Amino acid sequence: MSEQPKLHYSLAWIDKIAEVPQAAWDALALPLKTPFLEWDWLHIMETSGSTTAKSGWLPNHLTVWRDRTLVAAAPLYLKGHSYGEFVFDHQWAELAHRLGVQYYPKLLGMSPFTPAEGYRFLIAPGEDEDELTDLMVSAIDHFCVRHRISGCNFLYVDPDWRPVMERHGFTSWLHHSYIWSNRGYQTFDDYLAAFNANQRRNIKRERKAVEQAGLRIRPLTGEELSKSLLSRMYDFYSDTCDKFGWWGSKYLTRRFFEQLCPTYSHRVVLFGVYAEHSPQHPIGMSFCLTKGDQLYGRYWGATQEFDNLHFDTCYYTPIEWAIAHNIQTFDPGAGGRHKKRRGFPATPNHSLHRFYDARLTQILRSYIGEVNEMEQQEIDAINQDLPFKQAP
Repeated sequence: MSEQPKLHYSLAWIDKIAEVPQAAWDALALPLKTPFLEWDWLHIMETSGSTTAKSGWLPNHLTVWRDRTLVAAAPLYLKGHSYGEFVFDHQWAELAHRLGVQYYPKLLGMSPFTPAEGYRFLIAPGEDEDELTDLMVSAIDHFCVRHRISGCNFLYVDPDWRPVMERHGFTSWLHHSYIWSNRGYQTFDDYLAAFNANQRRNIKRERKAVEQAGLRIRPLTGEELSKSLLSRMYDFYSDTCDKFGWWGSKYLTRRFFEQLCPTYSHRVVLFGVYAEHSPQHPIGMSFCLTKGDQLYGRYWGATQEFDNLHFDTCYYTPIEWAIAHNIQTFDPGAGGRHKKRRGFPATPNHSLHRFYDARLTQILRSYIGEVNEMEQQEIDAINQDLPFKQAP
């Protein structure tokens, strides 16, 4: 039996996604669950001035071609800091400093500023995934060694992709997010019924306080969205980030929000807060994205402080919308302890890491098992304290 000839691929590193035709990129990205690796999302990040060398997020994407056909891609960024990632590797940066290793720049694979699970290499259906993954990992290794990059990190990775990359020598680090799951709910009352009596009363009281303040929260999608409305969302986002100072991670520009309409508005769900005296102009808003049966919460803000408005705008009303639209999981974004009290259990996610300094590699592999065990204990402890009638 004659041996089949190996396919020949060419690789290219590109500093802007616009160098790849949208249709070619999205042929790889659209089949994925995540919306955050699609061409429009990443392109708007770049053209709006959000991911730039100045912000410390320099696009450096890897593409693989067979003739003129894109068969694989990896959205990657050269990072000069660790901000906007939500995986806190500052202890590794400090260790590198003590060892005399220059930690930055590092190579990072994730959708910028987006702590939502789903990152992976984009590989065309029907291609040899093992061969292409091998080729891409080798190219990344060569690039990092050649340019004296300290390490390569993939954050919030697709769970199905993690074992593939572990086989290629990447080390897995356990973290957790807070994720709501639809347990067969047909109505918001079904969701409430899952809680113990005390927390059920608390949620009803919180929503009642918003109603009594004369506020109404309305989902906005499709033709209801406009450039001016998304520009207003930027004002809310900017104000919220400013309250947290440097930790606010204000990387997105007004142009980013405005450019989402019309090319990416089919993914956007806004939850606008309207006062009785001003029913046409929102005084607050939360910004979500949806794809398939997933909902992702990202940003929010309001012109005034109202009791429990944040909880209703960012959790309860999106959950109500999610149930009505057969959404199965809702990731409300980074943080916080208050999420578990509202039906968001701690849910594992992983990042993947490779250092190119032998000492850092040895320390990572020696201690990561203990680190992951401690993280699992924290996840278990959080989920033992959920206010449900029974554990999910």
